[in-house]
Amino acid sequence: MKIKGNIVDILNKRIFKGEITVENGKIIAISEKEHEVNHFIIPGFIDAHIHIESSMLVPSEFAKIAVKHGTVSTVSDPHEIANVLGIAGVEFMIENGKRVPFKFNFGAPSCVPATSFESAGAVIDSNDIKRLLENPDIKYLAEMMNYPGVLFDDDEVMKKISWAKYFKKPIDGHAPGLRGSEVRKYINAGISTDHECFTLEEALEKLQKGMKILIREGSAAKNFEALIDLLREHYENMMFCSDDKHPDDLILGHINQLCAKAVANKIDVYKVLQAACVNPVKHYNLDVGLLKKGDHADFIVVEDLKQFKTLQTYINGELVFDGSESLIKSVAFKNLNNFNCKTKRVEDFEITSSAKKIRVIEALEGQLVTNELIEETLIENGNLVSNIKDDILKMTVVNRYDDSKPAAAFIKNFGLKEGAIASSVGHDSHNIIAVGVSDEAICQAVNLIIEHKGGICAVSHSEEKIVPLPVAGIMSDKDGETIAKAYASIDNMAKTLGSKLYAPYMTLSFMALLVIPSLKLSDKGLFNGKDFKFTPLTLNHKSK
Repeated sequence: MKIKGNIVDILNKRIFKGEITVENGKIIAISEKEHEVNHFIIPGFIDAHIHIESSMLVPSEFAKIAVKHGTVSTVSDPHEIANVLGIAGVEFMIENGKRVPFKFNFGAPSCVPATSFESAGAVIDSNDIKRLLENPDIKYLAEMMNYPGVLFDDDEVMKKISWAKYFKKPIDGHAPGLRGSEVRKYINAGISTDHECFTLEEALEKLQKGMKILIREGSAAKNFEALIDLLREHYENMMFCSDDKHPDDLILGHINQLCAKAVANKIDVYKVLQAACVNPVKHYNLDVGLLKKGDHADFIVVEDLKQFKTLQTYINGELVFDGSESLIKSVAFKNLNNFNCKTKRVEDFEITSSAKKIRVIEALEGQLVTNELIEETLIENGNLVSNIKDDILKMTVVNRYDDSKPAAAFIKNFGLKEGAIASSVGHDSHNIIAVGVSDEAICQAVNLIIEHKGGICAVSHSEEKIVPLPVAGIMSDKDGETIAKAYASIDNMAKTLGSKLYAPYMTLSFMALLVIPSLKLSDKGLFNGKDFKFTPLTLNHKSK
């Protein structure tokens, strides 16, 4: 097979007219040759940090969509399914991904459960980490979110890190806002990356101290604008990632979108492509070709070097996208799940209190971090209730692995004027999380999730809608186009109910993410992520 085009040599910063010869999945020759072809040939894009589960698609279905945007490989943390199903979930992701021509590179989830302050479906201890890292399909130790454990030399945390060093596999980081002597200790433990920087100053300090920094642009967390200027000087030590990408957003684009935005910001195209294509291969030692003789034939044909519209995608020399449709086929798989709670009653969500002030989670558009607000209460019949006028709504997290009383708190900026929304995609333990204008609406939404053993839903006075997620309660068993349309429809319903958030369900899913400050809610109670401990909802401690 011979393919002509304008060949982009990233490392030598040159473009030349040429022809690539491919045999048995590898590039056997690259020759300069005059021709009339105008398109460009570049290495395939790599998402340097993503949770495939957040696309609500199993890996094989994710691949079908991703190749349309020129993505040939991912560095994938199966942390989400691991929190539901443990090692069995990780093995499911690996095996499903192997059944399609796409280069998934899975890590060993380092924090299952993410903290001891929430209920998860499984535990992965240091012995399990050893077992996973022995597997050649596991490429790295996935994000060490328990940065307090690193700072305080927690024995189990340090054993997990030691096993990664023993097997000579990289260790991913997760340390939002960590600075100074603390971040130095975190780095000195052997942790090499961070995708959680949300200010330029934080990212620059970590770069200067030796970390690789990932620029993240996902469905909820968007740090591109804050960090992109660093790429001009630090392009050798930066990568692009999405972290979490909902299905409707994945249909529209992937890493190609970050490349287009970077070029539009007048970043040198070779620097952009080094971050998008080369650096992940070098850092994680990936078996992905970089458009050199002898490499695997993993490359894409793009219309130009501005918008990066993909015309063709090749993986191991196989054409997997031809400009009109993905050539990756759906595969059958056996479903698995872990959902054991029973339906709830309206009174389960009541908060009996006479308190005048409460702590309120302030959700922030485009960020995983939240603020803590102190607000006045609204009380009806001795029960703290949603204040629709001031947009202070009741939210809940319900343990889905066992029957227990739901935890409840309040949140600002969801904007609902009617009904409720709920999801069993609730990072990191994937308990049920819901927000609504009344206890009745919240109960209705939660029970709809329980009845389907997973999904995202919206309910109003006249309608209820759900997208079932039967695979571990976090992924669909349907194809990408189908789930994207269903998700877009229910996302629109949430906005019809009043939400002004760009991605209300993605934002909702992170309101139980305790390892990101400041204030979050687990199934066990309201949690202060800065102090890393529970905190009372009311300021006079009279709730019960």
